Amino acid sequence: MNLNLILLAAVDGLSYAGLLFLISLGLTLICGVFGVINVAHGSLYAIGGYSAASVAAWLMPHTQSTWVLVLSLFVTSVIVGGALGTVLERFLLRHFQHRDPILQLLVTFAAFMLLEDVQRMVWGATPVNAGEIATRLGTSEFLSVTFMNYQLMLVPAIALIAYVALQFLLRHSVAGKQIMAIIHNREVATALGINAARVGTLTFALAGTLGALGGALSVPMTSFVPGLGAEMIVTSFAVIATAGLGQITGALVAAVLIGLARSIAVYTLPELEVVMPYLMMVVVLLVRPHGLFTVAAARRI
Repeated sequence: MNLNLILLAAVDGLSYAGLLFLISLGLTLICGVFGVINVAHGSLYAIGGYSAASVAAWLMPHTQSTWVLVLSLFVTSVIVGGALGTVLERFLLRHFQHRDPILQLLVTFAAFMLLEDVQRMVWGATPVNAGEIATRLGTSEFLSVTFMNYQLMLVPAIALIAYVALQFLLRHSVAGKQIMAIIHNREVATALGINAARVGTLTFALAGTLGALGGALSVPMTSFVPGLGAEMIVTSFAVIATAGLGQITGALVAAVLIGLARSIAVYTLPELEVVMPYLMMVVVLLVRPHGLFTVAAARRI
């Protein structure tokens, strides 16, 4: 690999890692609070991307401002992701919260399949994208290599801002401290007066927003087609398994490692692109079965 390819792989990898981290962050929150793998989270990613593309397509003839279009990605994510996350928690997972984990997994998978059909009904099978947004942000040149500003600066910056903002929320806000209390011990937190149902709704709304934001930020770079949500949710599982369930900082590190490894494979061994995240996950789990950043915990009886 020459220097140009290394730079291209690094930028592509970090951009992909930023998107992967946003989706994995929502999954990590739900795993921490509910102890369940939410398969339907992949549909929030897909619907967030489709919705953002539709809103952007409506706005483009009405505005020349690139930043209005970028802002629409965030607004769409909050509305669509927050609403769908709240609906999933209130009307579905809340009723299965204390049931068998396998049943919870099957229920979220059923929700995923239902939402996949909704996507096909609304947007059809034609590829959808919003590439005009990335194009309007222009390009930058570094060491004779041209990069898109959207991919080079915007996506990684938003991922880092989301990480810092979530850490601040969990450590310095009342709602965040309640979420952390539920994660550490739901029974004790409930006994101390914390409304676990309200915390669950807040967590799902926040996780849904993050998942939809990942989709909204992807659609200027990727054409959305049916089935893309399944691909991203499986890769996100690899991230949280590599990091360890409930590990926010670990999810960031794992997303960067997997993103870079996948990008390097694209430029050097394309046949390994699809399996690279899972190869990394398998290697890590063989050495550390509970993930890179999981700490030992006392067993509760």
